[in-house]
Amino acid sequence: MKLWSKSFDNDTPIPGDHAFAVTDPTSHVALSTNRNPHFAWSDLPAGTRSLALICHDPDVPSVGDDVNQAGRTLPSDLPRVHFYHWVLVDLLPAIHEIPAGEYSAEVTPRGKPGPAVPNGARQGVNDYTGWFAGDDAMAGDYFGYDGPCPPWNDERIHRYVFTLYALDVPRLAVDGSFTGPEALQAMVGHILGQASHTGFYSLNQQIAHKLGVDSGR
Repeated sequence: MKLWSKSFDNDTPIPGDHAFAVTDPTSHVALSTNRNPHFAWSDLPAGTRSLALICHDPDVPSVGDDVNQAGRTLPSDLPRVHFYHWVLVDLLPAIHEIPAGEYSAEVTPRGKPGPAVPNGARQGVNDYTGWFAGDDAMAGDYFGYDGPCPPWNDERIHRYVFTLYALDVPRLAVDGSFTGPEALQAMVGHILGQASHTGFYSLNQQIAHKLGVDSGR
């Protein structure tokens, strides 16, 4: 299997227009255009009956007390956990690409609707659902894609791993507001092949400047 993107090359920075937020010189961060990246694929295994695309960040701080706190930093060696940004399942094998912005083209307070999307596919909720649960202005079910927004005081560059799975079932055995881990668990024993494409991102202004992702506007 092969997976690629016109939006950014593998193992390179993700442009700011595909992020949830970009750096801001006065307020640290500002909301961005939050467009899902373009992806295309080829060489699916024989017997593929559906596809799933999952994006996760494996570099999220395991302790949130100092996240985005002035005068504090998150050291690179702080233990990390996964954060899921996109859970898309039941893609038809006849589909060979996802255009940029097809599933997300803005930040949507309280989240985008789901799980059903065009072409018979479904989207699970991403982890912004839990992150914003206590925020009256933003709380809701965040179905589909919402891009990078790592802590602006994090010393670590975050990785965003987009993985395409070829499955031997036409419909994944998940329902409702399913999550990334739930989708992955349902895939066990049904994966015929997979391919990944990784991008980098940071809202730490010094790191972001070096990466060239200061702003997507």
